[in-house]
Amino acid sequence: MTAAPTLLAHGVGGRQDLPITLPQLVVAAALTLVVTFVALGLLWREPRLDRDATGGRPVPGWLARLLDAPTFRWALRGLGLLAAAWFCLGLLGGPDTVDNPTAGTLYVLLWVGLAPLSLLLGPIWRAVNPLRTVHLLAALAARRDPNRGLRELPASVGWWPAAATVFGFVWLELVAPDRATLPVITAWLAGYTVVLLAGAVLFGAGWFDHADPFEVYSSLIGQLAPLGRAADGVLVWRNPLDGIAGLRPRPGLVAVVIVLLGSTMYDSLSNAPVWLRFSQENGLHPAVTGTAGLSVVIAAVAIAYLAATGAAARIGRADAAEARGVPGEIAHSIVPIAVGYVVAHYYSLLILEGQRTVALLSDPLGTGANWLGTADWEPQTALVTPSGVATLQVTVIILGHLLGTLLAHDRALYLFPRARAVAGQLPLLALMVAYTVAGLLLLYAG
Repeated sequence: MTAAPTLLAHGVGGRQDLPITLPQLVVAAALTLVVTFVALGLLWREPRLDRDATGGRPVPGWLARLLDAPTFRWALRGLGLLAAAWFCLGLLGGPDTVDNPTAGTLYVLLWVGLAPLSLLLGPIWRAVNPLRTVHLLAALAARRDPNRGLRELPASVGWWPAAATVFGFVWLELVAPDRATLPVITAWLAGYTVVLLAGAVLFGAGWFDHADPFEVYSSLIGQLAPLGRAADGVLVWRNPLDGIAGLRPRPGLVAVVIVLLGSTMYDSLSNAPVWLRFSQENGLHPAVTGTAGLSVVIAAVAIAYLAATGAAARIGRADAAEARGVPGEIAHSIVPIAVGYVVAHYYSLLILEGQRTVALLSDPLGTGANWLGTADWEPQTALVTPSGVATLQVTVIILGHLLGTLLAHDRALYLFPRARAVAGQLPLLALMVAYTVAGLLLLYAG
């Protein structure tokens, strides 16, 4: 990820800042997962998580009335439109220099910032999505139902469009040449706008649920939020693990979570000295090398996942129909792992470059104005000490895998005959250990 023309560093922690040596850390992380697996096998013998989203404690009546009020929802839509218009000032009228906030807004405040916001508030992008609002306003002006398009969207489509658009965004973020320059960002956003709005006209507003990369990304992470909706639509306070356990399998779900996890792993690899040397010396255009590298890493993550879930189904003695559904049933366990990698990779970027971007947003046109009063902000670094960042990175990666192990264990108890459930999880444990080891090695490569 770059900010024209400087590099946006993803973290300030390194091997030298770890509390123990890297080999010790890798062994300790693997042993932690194994011990957790054994403890779960002994102590957690029945499914406990609410996969049907029927539980939770209703929020106070005043809060439910506020969040469900049409006025509040329109206020959020208006905020999204206002933010989009402000963003377009810099995109279309600002200078193509390091003082333009466009790249930082897209790559840092939006993509990275959506993760903590969604963890706290749920699928927030759905509420503020400016393209969804534009489509809604156009449908109201034409006196048409925004949920009805020219044809029905087949149920088999699922999240496959989102898998493609998420890949398109991470390719832009990690691979595209001159990806922080205004022409490149403008071209990508123009394509994104056409695909989303044309699809909404054809299939109705539900197209955004299936194809918007930011909306699907926010919705996935938002399953871990403490505030959610029960199956009957009631707003409830819930156990975040119940929330993510309620993520139902659908076509394309596995592809989306694999792209998210694989892209963060490639991000670490792309900053390793060995990869940088290979990219510079192989004689190919960097975009070709980067595209191949990103695709290979995502494919490797997918192969490992499908092999592990396939082996789990065989060992757990699921029948043929159930075996085909196991990858989708276990996919929710990958979400906290992906979130852990996002936090580990981008925490310091969000803190440091996020502050810088907010300062630049006060003058998106580069005229010397200070419209938001933030132009004189100086980034505060107290929260991004090297040792602190290194400790945070290790903690969230291991915690993500521990939660993934717990979620996979609970779902295996539901999927497999009780006598085979623990044995069926052994391939999943191996997968979690492999992801953990690979993630730590890649994060601190070089």
